[in-house]
Amino acid sequence: MVGLLFQHDSYVREFEATIQRVDGLKIFLDQTAFHPGPSGGLDTDKGFFELPDGERVEVLQAVEENNDVAHIVSENPGLKPGDRLRGVIDWERRYKMMRLHTASHVLLAVLYRLYGALVTGGHITPEGARDDFDLSGVEDWKKAVTDAVKEANRILKECKEVKVYWLPREDALKIRGIVKLADRLPPDVHEIRVVEIPGVDIQADGGPHVKNTCEVGYIVLQRLESKGARRKRAYYTLEL
Repeated sequence: MVGLLFQHDSYVREFEATIQRVDGLKIFLDQTAFHPGPSGGLDTDKGFFELPDGERVEVLQAVEENNDVAHIVSENPGLKPGDRLRGVIDWERRYKMMRLHTASHVLLAVLYRLYGALVTGGHITPEGARDDFDLSGVEDWKKAVTDAVKEANRILKECKEVKVYWLPREDALKIRGIVKLADRLPPDVHEIRVVEIPGVDIQADGGPHVKNTCEVGYIVLQRLESKGARRKRAYYTLEL
């Protein structure tokens, strides 16, 4: 199984790896810092591979495939198993998504605390985020989300640490609110990766985050839409 470097350090921008398998334009490595999209709702990382001779090959996207990560490249100049290469992440793209990802956790934490809301869908790109919430029974759901954004922005300004650690599955699932995705449990693994913002939120989560909420900036709500009783949708971006 491929080593996911971003799960241990979201700030890894470059890494060395060995090719394990090649399938046309799909390159599989022994370890990677490329976050596959749309895993966890985040869009794909992009970047490039640098070969020992200095040639660069663009990585167009990374996708999950059979518990592995396929790096889809623009061309294959004869890459083969056993070759060493250096992977380089498009950091500007990744960091924007990291900031939005942490912002989404804080916003959901507020809605969960006030209304028991769960996430029923969502997607994060460098340009902005879209989250769907189950706000069944909340009469003025638009005011609820608008107020929650204000509270989330207040929390983000407090510069709270974002902690990442692993717990045995049985211990993690005993924590109230550890899963905030509707109709979904974490994968059947022995240990669960936990992202915690002390006093604010704790969630099972496999994606990259910033280290501190003061890196996020503040949430700018763009528009709200109703997609059904269990899908109250918020579009938002960030400003520093």
